[in-house]
Amino acid sequence: MTAQEWDGQGWRLGFDPQRQPFSVLVGGQGWAVELSGAEAAGLRRTLGRLVAQHMALTDQLMDEETIELELESGPWWLALTGDRQRWALRIVLTPDPGQRALELSWGPGASAAFALALEQLPQALELLGEPALGAQA
Repeated sequence: MTAQEWDGQGWRLGFDPQRQPFSVLVGGQGWAVELSGAEAAGLRRTLGRLVAQHMALTDQLMDEETIELELESGPWWLALTGDRQRWALRIVLTPDPGQRALELSWGPGASAAFALALEQLPQALELLGEPALGAQA
């Protein structure tokens, strides 16, 4: 399997199976951090659930109405803030004691594009056989 990279205005996502244990790179405007495959898989699942919740509510929102959704799953806490079309994303990883913690964010222009790119990651992670943090429903 070869390295893959996706990027856009204000976000970046990379996967390199040769870089163990931190094979996934996520980045925003002026920052980047490497995640393990298990961390990335947990983030992908949790973010997918949050985006699905937002999509289920969009037809109930008026054009000028905003919403904030939060979701916690395992070590992940995510918040989505915005309207029907554009939203910002804030993510916090609070793992077991003795491990690093992270706080990440993307603005309205980058959040949906990053979430869409992250959906492409599961096949790559599953090929590595990575268990997922925060995978519980």
